[in-house]
Amino acid sequence: MSARARHSVDPPILIVEDRDSLRTMLRHALEAQGHTVVEARDQREAEAALIASHPAVVLSDLRLPEGDGFGVLRAAKDFDPQLPVIVMTAFGSIQDAVAAMKEGALDFLAKPVDPDHLLLMVERALAQRRLATENLILREELAQRRGAPQIVGDDAKLKQVSVALHRAAATDTTVLLEGESGTGKELFARALHALSTRNDGPFVAINCAAIPETLLETELFGHEKGAFTGASQRKSGKFELAHRGTLFLDEIGDLPLSLQPKILRALEEKTFERVGGTTPLHVDVRVVAATNRNLKAAVAARQYREDLYFRLSVFPIVIPPLRDRPSDIPTLARYFIDKFCRDLNKRPLVLSPAAEEDLRAYAWPGNVRELQNCIERAAILTEGDTIHPRHLNLSFRGPSLAPPVDEDGGPWSKIDLSGSMAEATRRTLIQVERRKIEQALKEAGGNHGRAAEVLQVSYKAFTSKLREYGFE
Repeated sequence: MSARARHSVDPPILIVEDRDSLRTMLRHALEAQGHTVVEARDQREAEAALIASHPAVVLSDLRLPEGDGFGVLRAAKDFDPQLPVIVMTAFGSIQDAVAAMKEGALDFLAKPVDPDHLLLMVERALAQRRLATENLILREELAQRRGAPQIVGDDAKLKQVSVALHRAAATDTTVLLEGESGTGKELFARALHALSTRNDGPFVAINCAAIPETLLETELFGHEKGAFTGASQRKSGKFELAHRGTLFLDEIGDLPLSLQPKILRALEEKTFERVGGTTPLHVDVRVVAATNRNLKAAVAARQYREDLYFRLSVFPIVIPPLRDRPSDIPTLARYFIDKFCRDLNKRPLVLSPAAEEDLRAYAWPGNVRELQNCIERAAILTEGDTIHPRHLNLSFRGPSLAPPVDEDGGPWSKIDLSGSMAEATRRTLIQVERRKIEQALKEAGGNHGRAAEVLQVSYKAFTSKLREYGFE
């Protein structure tokens, strides 16, 4: 196999060099071995090329007319921590090259550049890159065999979360998962644990909002026998149970102020005492926390300790709400349909085009959890082999962006006629009012005052309806 054929499937090599003659020589040497080359003359062009071309290796001069090689190195590592960077420097500036290697550069080339040495170094960098990719694939396969939860979706925002999870899994740092209720924060926490080197250890979860404040301390740290009335024997807390594994602190934003100093100490020193005890206990625990609250606002309002917030948010990951990744809604729906058909021992079901349109149009305030519950209910209600809009029951539950068209082309499948006449009339009225408001807002270009005039209602009544129907 020729060198050109061998490298034709590889991503390009990015050369960052301001001297045209040297850049041309480097390009010719690399292209002669079948590599594709992307060129940049300074840091700004290099940063743009990183995003546009996703290179396999970066080869950068340390001295550039705008920015420098250190800036290119940092940008490359921010873009992809595993991206190999080789720096070039004049013979008398070896100290700069050593400094670059301390910041993450793979190696350095002294000028004048020897083409054979360059090619050898690039081959080594590519081999390292391929090995890192293979290790990542193997780790994912191993995690799946060990029962790692499946994260469903192809949206770019979700892919970014997945990349961040893999980066965090390779470390022992504390991770803060931020996202609305129902986005699946515990699912991501379990995936993080399964991908980490702690996957042989326990995954212990506790919801800080679900346990009364008087009991939360003993749940987290345990208690000694006789620590309080009813403490007839020693009890281990969640921190002890998670030793050599992962502790998931869900709803960490609801942690009482009185407990926050003890949590901070446990995070910083991995040391605590059981309630009623005096002996310090040391544990080896990786903490993953999650919240649907704005912790920065809570800190500003003095409802949350600033030092604890900074300790928790060493590596924050924001999980997008379902409405921000609408292309994943049908994918998730089909995943849940298959799951519930298996669980309910039902024959396979399919979504009608109108039902899929309904799912895409709905705002999903409860996110993935709400979608899962919706599909489970639909799977139970569906008697045939097709899920129609009437099985979803979404017609009066939130903002809808789609016109009411059913599988037969008529408008009635979206109108729920169950119950009394008064109940059916109320539901239909809500749907009509919501559609009129959507139409008026569209005609008014989003201007609330003009939309109220279109509907011939007062501004106060219009804004009240906006709040009632969840438009604000």
